[in-house]
Amino acid sequence: MNGEIRSMRDVENFQVSPKRLHSATHEEIIQGATTDIYFVKTAEILAALGLSETKVTAEIFPARAGVLAGVDEGLQLLAGRGVEVYALPEGSAFQAREVVMRIIGCYANFGIYETALLGMLASASAWATAARECRQAAGEASFLSFGARHVHPAVAPVMERAAVIGGADGASCILGAKLVGKEPAGTIPHAAVLIAGDTVRVATTYDSVMPDASPRIILVDTFKDEAEETLRVADALQDRLEGIRLDTPGERGGVTPDLVREVRARLDQAGFQRVKIFVSGGITPDRVGQLRSAGADAFGIGSYISRAQPIDMTMDIKEIEGKPVAKRGRIPGRSDNPRLQRVL
Repeated sequence: MNGEIRSMRDVENFQVSPKRLHSATHEEIIQGATTDIYFVKTAEILAALGLSETKVTAEIFPARAGVLAGVDEGLQLLAGRGVEVYALPEGSAFQAREVVMRIIGCYANFGIYETALLGMLASASAWATAARECRQAAGEASFLSFGARHVHPAVAPVMERAAVIGGADGASCILGAKLVGKEPAGTIPHAAVLIAGDTVRVATTYDSVMPDASPRIILVDTFKDEAEETLRVADALQDRLEGIRLDTPGERGGVTPDLVREVRARLDQAGFQRVKIFVSGGITPDRVGQLRSAGADAFGIGSYISRAQPIDMTMDIKEIEGKPVAKRGRIPGRSDNPRLQRVL
Protein backbone atom coordinates (compact mmCIF):
# COMPACT_ATOMS: atom_id res chain seq x y z
CA MET A 1 0.00 0.00 0.00
CA ASN A 2 1.39 3.40 -0.95
CA GLY A 3 2.72 5.49 1.90
CA GLU A 4 3.20 2.61 4.34
CA ILE A 5 6.06 2.89 6.79
CA ARG A 6 8.37 0.00 5.96
CA SER A 7 11.87 1.17 6.86
CA MET A 8 13.79 3.44 9.18
CA ARG A 9 14.18 5.85 6.25
CA ASP A 10 10.38 6.01 6.02
CA VAL A 11 10.25 6.84 9.73
CA GLU A 12 12.84 9.56 9.28
CA ASN A 13 10.89 11.06 6.39
CA PHE A 14 7.58 10.96 8.28
CA GLN A 15 6.77 14.57 9.18
CA VAL A 16 4.31 15.83 11.78
CA SER A 17 2.78 19.30 11.82
CA PRO A 18 2.89 21.00 15.24
CA LYS A 19 -0.55 22.50 14.56
CA ARG A 20 -2.76 19.43 14.67
CA LEU A 21 -4.81 17.34 17.04
CA HIS A 22 -2.64 14.83 18.87
CA SER A 23 -4.71 11.79 17.93
CA ALA A 24 -3.79 9.66 14.94
CA THR A 25 -5.90 9.91 11.82
CA HIS A 26 -7.31 6.78 10.21
CA GLU A 27 -4.78 7.22 7.42
CA GLU A 28 -1.87 7.42 9.86
CA ILE A 29 -2.96 4.24 11.64
CA ILE A 30 -3.21 2.36 8.35
CA GLN A 31 0.09 3.86 7.24
CA GLY A 32 1.73 2.34 10.31
CA ALA A 33 2.52 5.58 12.13
CA THR A 34 1.19 4.29 15.46
CA THR A 35 3.24 1.09 15.48
CA ASP A 36 6.14 0.43 17.83
CA ILE A 37 9.38 1.19 16.04
CA TYR A 38 10.76 -2.32 16.45
CA PHE A 39 8.15 -3.71 14.06
CA VAL A 40 9.47 -1.38 11.38
CA LYS A 41 12.99 -2.60 12.11
CA THR A 42 11.73 -6.17 11.81
CA ALA A 43 10.18 -5.47 8.41
CA GLU A 44 13.44 -3.98 7.15
CA ILE A 45 15.53 -6.89 8.48
CA LEU A 46 13.23 -9.51 6.93
CA ALA A 47 13.32 -7.68 3.62
CA ALA A 48 17.13 -7.66 3.68
CA LEU A 49 17.14 -11.41 4.40
CA GLY A 50 14.65 -12.15 1.64
CA LEU A 51 12.13 -13.42 4.18
CA SER A 52 9.32 -10.89 3.71
CA GLU A 53 7.07 -13.54 2.14
CA THR A 54 7.45 -16.01 5.02
CA LYS A 55 4.05 -17.48 5.85
CA VAL A 56 3.23 -17.63 9.54
CA THR A 57 0.38 -18.40 11.89
CA ALA A 58 0.00 -15.85 14.67
CA GLU A 59 -2.34 -16.07 17.64
CA ILE A 60 -3.63 -13.40 19.99
CA PHE A 61 -4.61 -14.17 23.58
CA PRO A 62 -5.60 -12.08 26.64
CA ALA A 63 -4.00 -11.87 30.07
CA ARG A 64 -7.33 -12.13 31.87
CA ALA A 65 -10.93 -13.05 31.27
CA GLY A 66 -13.31 -10.60 29.65
CA VAL A 67 -15.66 -9.80 26.78
CA LEU A 68 -14.29 -9.42 23.28
CA ALA A 69 -14.67 -6.22 21.27
CA GLY A 70 -12.55 -4.49 18.66
CA VAL A 71 -12.54 -7.35 16.14
CA ASP A 72 -14.49 -5.42 13.53
CA GLU A 73 -12.10 -2.47 13.72
CA GLY A 74 -9.09 -4.77 13.58
CA LEU A 75 -10.42 -6.32 10.40
CA GLN A 76 -10.35 -2.90 8.78
CA LEU A 77 -6.56 -2.99 9.21
CA LEU A 78 -6.19 -6.51 7.85
CA ALA A 79 -8.63 -6.42 4.95
CA GLY A 80 -7.01 -6.71 1.54
CA ARG A 81 -3.70 -7.92 2.94
CA GLY A 82 -3.95 -11.52 1.78
CA VAL A 83 -4.40 -13.02 5.25
CA GLU A 84 -6.91 -15.41 6.76
CA VAL A 85 -8.37 -14.30 10.08
CA TYR A 86 -10.25 -16.41 12.62
CA ALA A 87 -11.74 -14.87 15.77
CA LEU A 88 -14.34 -15.19 18.47
CA PRO A 89 -17.48 -13.19 17.64
CA GLU A 90 -17.60 -9.74 19.19
CA GLY A 91 -19.44 -9.84 22.50
CA SER A 92 -18.13 -13.33 23.31
CA ALA A 93 -16.84 -14.01 26.80
CA PHE A 94 -13.28 -15.33 26.87
CA GLN A 95 -10.98 -16.82 29.46
CA ALA A 96 -7.43 -15.82 30.34
CA ARG A 97 -4.95 -17.03 27.69
CA GLU A 98 -7.71 -18.29 25.40
CA VAL A 99 -6.90 -17.56 21.75
CA VAL A 100 -9.33 -14.86 20.60
CA MET A 101 -7.85 -14.30 17.13
CA ARG A 102 -5.67 -16.24 14.68
CA ILE A 103 -4.01 -14.70 11.62
CA ILE A 104 -2.50 -16.77 8.81
CA GLY A 105 -0.46 -15.19 6.05
CA CYS A 106 2.84 -13.57 5.06
CA TYR A 107 4.23 -11.85 8.14
CA ALA A 108 5.26 -8.78 6.16
CA ASN A 109 1.62 -8.21 5.22
CA PHE A 110 0.40 -7.70 8.78
CA GLY A 111 3.31 -7.64 11.24
CA ILE A 112 3.57 -3.86 11.26
CA TYR A 113 0.01 -3.67 12.63
CA GLU A 114 0.62 -5.71 15.78
CA THR A 115 0.74 -2.63 18.01
CA ALA A 116 -2.47 -1.13 16.65
CA LEU A 117 -4.35 -4.42 16.54
CA LEU A 118 -3.48 -5.36 20.11
CA GLY A 119 -4.41 -1.88 21.29
CA MET A 120 -7.76 -2.02 19.56
CA LEU A 121 -8.62 -5.34 21.18
CA ALA A 122 -7.17 -4.45 24.61
CA SER A 123 -9.10 -1.21 25.08
CA ALA A 124 -12.38 -2.17 23.44
CA SER A 125 -12.52 -5.51 25.28
CA ALA A 126 -11.95 -3.77 28.61
CA TRP A 127 -14.82 -1.37 28.01
CA ALA A 128 -17.07 -4.19 26.80
CA THR A 129 -16.19 -6.21 29.89
CA ALA A 130 -17.11 -3.35 32.23
CA ALA A 131 -20.37 -2.86 30.35
CA ARG A 132 -21.16 -6.57 30.68
CA GLU A 133 -20.74 -6.27 34.46
CA CYS A 134 -23.20 -3.39 34.43
CA ARG A 135 -25.64 -5.38 32.30
CA GLN A 136 -25.51 -8.30 34.71
CA ALA A 137 -26.24 -5.95 37.60
CA ALA A 138 -29.03 -4.14 35.75
CA GLY A 139 -30.87 -7.27 34.67
CA GLU A 140 -33.83 -6.18 32.54
CA ALA A 141 -33.37 -2.52 33.47
CA SER A 142 -32.07 -0.23 30.75
CA PHE A 143 -28.68 1.47 30.91
CA LEU A 144 -26.87 3.88 28.62
CA SER A 145 -23.15 4.52 28.27
CA PHE A 146 -22.32 8.08 29.30
CA GLY A 147 -18.53 7.76 29.35
CA ALA A 148 -17.46 9.86 26.36
CA ARG A 149 -16.46 12.84 28.50
CA HIS A 150 -13.94 10.75 30.43
CA VAL A 151 -11.73 9.73 27.51
CA HIS A 152 -9.96 11.39 24.60
CA PRO A 153 -12.50 12.31 21.90
CA ALA A 154 -10.59 10.27 19.32
CA VAL A 155 -11.45 7.06 21.19
CA ALA A 156 -14.79 8.08 22.73
CA PRO A 157 -16.81 6.44 19.93
CA VAL A 158 -14.66 3.30 20.22
CA MET A 159 -15.52 3.11 23.91
CA GLU A 160 -19.24 3.80 23.44
CA ARG A 161 -19.47 1.19 20.68
CA ALA A 162 -17.68 -1.36 22.88
CA ALA A 163 -20.07 -0.59 25.74
CA VAL A 164 -23.04 -1.45 23.53
CA ILE A 165 -21.29 -4.65 22.42
CA GLY A 166 -20.90 -5.45 26.13
CA GLY A 167 -24.55 -4.89 26.94
CA ALA A 168 -25.42 -1.18 27.11
CA ASP A 169 -28.76 -0.34 25.51
CA GLY A 170 -27.35 2.76 23.88
CA ALA A 171 -24.82 5.56 24.11
CA SER A 172 -24.85 9.34 24.36
CA CYS A 173 -21.88 9.86 22.01
CA ILE A 174 -23.26 10.52 18.53
CA LEU A 175 -20.61 8.66 16.55
CA GLY A 176 -20.37 5.82 19.05
CA ALA A 177 -24.10 5.14 18.80
CA LYS A 178 -24.15 5.44 15.01
CA LEU A 179 -21.34 2.88 14.71
CA VAL A 180 -23.66 0.20 16.10
CA GLY A 181 -26.71 1.33 14.16
CA LYS A 182 -28.36 3.20 17.02
CA GLU A 183 -29.46 6.77 17.53
CA PRO A 184 -27.64 8.58 20.35
CA ALA A 185 -29.61 8.80 23.60
CA GLY A 186 -29.53 11.25 26.48
CA THR A 187 -31.56 13.81 28.38
CA ILE A 188 -30.33 17.36 29.10
CA PRO A 189 -27.35 18.73 31.06
CA HIS A 190 -27.48 21.00 34.07
CA ALA A 191 -26.21 23.80 31.81
CA ALA A 192 -29.62 24.07 30.11
CA VAL A 193 -31.43 24.47 33.42
CA LEU A 194 -28.85 26.85 34.87
CA ILE A 195 -29.03 29.16 31.87
CA ALA A 196 -32.82 29.04 31.59
CA GLY A 197 -33.20 29.54 35.33
CA ASP A 198 -36.03 27.07 35.94
CA THR A 199 -36.46 23.33 35.45
CA VAL A 200 -40.12 23.53 34.46
CA ARG A 201 -39.35 26.17 31.86
CA VAL A 202 -36.77 23.87 30.32
CA ALA A 203 -39.12 20.87 30.53
CA THR A 204 -41.98 22.57 28.72
CA THR A 205 -39.64 23.97 26.07
CA TYR A 206 -38.03 20.58 25.62
CA ASP A 207 -41.49 19.10 25.09
CA SER A 208 -42.37 21.71 22.48
CA VAL A 209 -39.17 21.65 20.40
CA MET A 210 -37.84 18.07 20.59
CA PRO A 211 -39.00 15.43 18.08
CA ASP A 212 -41.75 13.13 19.32
CA ALA A 213 -39.28 10.23 19.24
CA SER A 214 -37.07 11.95 21.82
CA PRO A 215 -38.12 10.66 25.29
CA ARG A 216 -39.43 13.29 27.68
CA ILE A 217 -36.98 12.58 30.50
CA ILE A 218 -36.15 15.67 32.56
CA LEU A 219 -33.25 16.37 34.93
CA VAL A 220 -34.68 17.44 38.32
CA ASP A 221 -31.82 18.18 40.72
CA THR A 222 -30.44 21.55 39.60
CA PHE A 223 -32.11 24.12 41.86
CA LYS A 224 -34.67 22.59 44.19
CA ASP A 225 -35.27 19.47 46.24
CA GLU A 226 -35.42 16.53 43.84
CA ALA A 227 -38.83 15.30 45.00
CA GLU A 228 -40.30 18.80 44.81
CA GLU A 229 -38.87 19.43 41.36
CA THR A 230 -40.09 16.03 40.15
CA LEU A 231 -43.68 16.87 41.05
CA ARG A 232 -43.43 20.34 39.45
CA VAL A 233 -42.25 18.79 36.19
CA ALA A 234 -44.86 16.01 36.35
CA ASP A 235 -47.65 18.56 36.89
CA ALA A 236 -46.40 20.59 33.92
CA LEU A 237 -46.02 17.75 31.41
CA GLN A 238 -48.63 15.32 32.74
CA ASP A 239 -48.96 12.26 30.49
CA ARG A 240 -46.15 13.43 28.18
CA LEU A 241 -43.54 13.00 30.92
CA GLU A 242 -41.81 9.64 30.50
CA GLY A 243 -39.21 9.95 33.21
CA ILE A 244 -37.08 12.10 35.46
CA ARG A 245 -33.32 11.93 35.88
CA LEU A 246 -31.56 12.08 39.24
CA ASP A 247 -27.92 13.16 39.09
CA THR A 248 -27.41 14.61 42.56
CA PRO A 249 -23.74 15.60 43.04
CA GLY A 250 -21.46 13.99 45.58
CA GLU A 251 -21.37 17.25 47.53
CA ARG A 252 -25.01 16.55 48.40
CA GLY A 253 -24.48 12.86 48.99
CA GLY A 254 -25.17 11.68 45.45
CA VAL A 255 -28.19 9.67 44.44
CA THR A 256 -29.05 7.40 47.36
CA PRO A 257 -31.55 4.54 47.63
CA ASP A 258 -33.54 6.60 50.13
CA LEU A 259 -33.81 9.47 47.65
CA VAL A 260 -35.02 7.12 44.93
CA ARG A 261 -37.59 5.61 47.30
CA GLU A 262 -38.93 9.04 48.23
CA VAL A 263 -39.20 10.23 44.63
CA ARG A 264 -40.89 6.98 43.63
CA ALA A 265 -43.37 7.21 46.47
CA ARG A 266 -44.24 10.84 45.75
CA LEU A 267 -44.74 10.14 42.05
CA ASP A 268 -47.01 7.20 42.85
CA GLN A 269 -49.02 9.17 45.40
CA ALA A 270 -49.56 11.95 42.85
CA GLY A 271 -50.83 9.52 40.22
CA PHE A 272 -47.69 9.36 38.10
CA GLN A 273 -46.96 5.67 38.47
CA ARG A 274 -45.93 5.40 34.82
CA VAL A 275 -43.11 7.96 35.14
CA LYS A 276 -39.73 6.22 35.27
CA ILE A 277 -36.71 7.15 37.39
CA PHE A 278 -33.42 7.42 35.49
CA VAL A 279 -30.28 7.62 37.63
CA SER A 280 -26.77 8.78 36.76
CA GLY A 281 -23.63 10.02 38.49
CA GLY A 282 -20.89 7.65 39.68
CA ILE A 283 -22.95 4.54 39.04
CA THR A 284 -21.24 1.16 39.54
CA PRO A 285 -22.62 -2.40 39.31
CA ASP A 286 -22.94 -2.52 43.10
CA ARG A 287 -24.91 0.73 43.15
CA VAL A 288 -27.11 -0.45 40.29
CA GLY A 289 -28.37 -3.30 42.43
CA GLN A 290 -29.05 -1.06 45.42
CA LEU A 291 -30.81 1.60 43.36
CA ARG A 292 -32.88 -0.91 41.42
CA SER A 293 -34.17 -2.33 44.69
CA ALA A 294 -35.14 1.19 45.73
CA GLY A 295 -37.14 1.81 42.54
CA ALA A 296 -34.74 3.09 39.87
CA ASP A 297 -35.75 2.02 36.36
CA ALA A 298 -32.77 2.98 34.19
CA PHE A 299 -29.17 4.12 34.50
CA GLY A 300 -26.56 6.29 32.83
CA ILE A 301 -23.12 4.81 33.47
CA GLY A 302 -19.94 6.61 32.51
CA SER A 303 -16.78 6.46 34.56
CA TYR A 304 -17.13 2.80 35.58
CA ILE A 305 -16.92 1.85 31.92
CA SER A 306 -14.45 4.49 30.78
CA ARG A 307 -11.88 3.77 33.49
CA ALA A 308 -11.74 0.03 32.80
CA GLN A 309 -8.14 -1.21 32.76
CA PRO A 310 -7.13 -2.40 29.26
CA ILE A 311 -6.93 -6.17 28.98
CA ASP A 312 -3.37 -6.97 27.93
CA MET A 313 -3.30 -8.82 24.61
CA THR A 314 -0.29 -10.77 23.29
CA MET A 315 0.45 -11.91 19.76
CA ASP A 316 2.65 -15.00 19.33
CA ILE A 317 3.87 -16.64 16.14
CA LYS A 318 2.97 -20.33 16.48
CA GLU A 319 3.84 -21.69 13.00
CA ILE A 320 6.36 -20.77 10.30
CA GLU A 321 5.69 -22.25 6.87
CA GLY A 322 3.36 -24.74 8.54
CA LYS A 323 5.89 -25.95 11.10
CA PRO A 324 5.13 -25.54 14.83
CA VAL A 325 7.30 -22.99 16.60
CA ALA A 326 7.21 -20.88 19.76
CA LYS A 327 9.46 -18.78 21.91
CA ARG A 328 10.75 -20.31 25.13
CA GLY A 329 7.98 -20.85 27.67
CA ARG A 330 5.21 -21.19 25.09
CA ILE A 331 3.87 -24.35 23.43
CA PRO A 332 4.66 -24.59 19.70
CA GLY A 333 1.85 -24.99 17.17
CA ARG A 334 -1.71 -23.78 16.94
CA SER A 335 -3.76 -23.66 20.10
CA ASP A 336 -6.99 -25.63 20.09
CA ASN A 337 -10.03 -23.38 20.17
CA PRO A 338 -13.07 -24.65 18.27
CA ARG A 339 -14.91 -21.40 19.05
CA LEU A 340 -12.85 -19.47 16.51
CA GLN A 341 -14.77 -18.51 13.36
CA ARG A 342 -13.45 -17.43 9.95
CA VAL A 343 -14.00 -13.67 9.76
CA LEU A 344 -11.70 -12.70 6.87
